[in-house]
Amino acid sequence: MRQFARVGITLSLIAAIAATALAMVNAVTAPKIAAYELQVIQNALTEVSGGFALGDSDTETGDTSVSAVHALKDTDGSIAGYILQLNGVGYGGAMTIMASYLDTGEVIDARLLANAETPGLGKKAEVPAYMEKFHGTGGDTAVPQKKDALEKSDADSISGATVTFAGVAKSIAYGSDFVKSLGGK
Repeated sequence: MRQFARVGITLSLIAAIAATALAMVNAVTAPKIAAYELQVIQNALTEVSGGFALGDSDTETGDTSVSAVHALKDTDGSIAGYILQLNGVGYGGAMTIMASYLDTGEVIDARLLANAETPGLGKKAEVPAYMEKFHGTGGDTAVPQKKDALEKSDADSISGATVTFAGVAKSIAYGSDFVKSLGGK
């Protein structure tokens, strides 16, 4: 019985030391991680802005698929479109997409941010050129959501990663409809 108590106390002591060490590491790294994530979002906003100035932002969208809405301002100060931070689902699970739209719902540009897609397949969606297949769609032209809606070269580029493509495309199409519902508000 005494040996069980000694083992229990030893394990409790080890767990307490490990928990304290993890708490200290978290206290040091959490602010740096938060600053890095904020910088990634700021960089993505700049990359997809399409030359428009960034306007007001709103994180209270009332929509689980849209985390944030950032207005895009034209040179005269009027709203030209929006950048949406979209929540999608791919092969690897949840993913975050930053996409910009004209106020008509037409896609200007997009970037895949946080994701757990398969390296060499779904991770190809992180490359800016991957999103070019969506440029100009969403206004009068439907966002391609299936492989057969793409040109052959684009369809070949998503081979092996159709779940990732479907998740990205569905999110971008949803964003286009969301922007159309906002109009120039």
